[in-house]
Amino acid sequence: MLTQLQGERLPEWVAAVRGDDLPRMRTFINGLERDLAAVAAGLTLPWTSGVVEGHVNRIKMIK
Repeated sequence: MLTQLQGERLPEWVAAVRGDDLPRMRTFINGLERDLAAVAAGLTLPWTSGVVEGHVNRIKMIK
């Protein structure tokens, strides 16, 4: 899903995790579901904030 921008598969992945006996993954899913639309958009849309994050990191290192 991450590398091929397949955010539409997110609901089936969430359902699979809920069906497994993985308590830490369920906790992770609970956090994702707080803003599932944004997570799905991040896994679907071609835009990235990588350049901005690079500048933020550079500024933090200078400080």
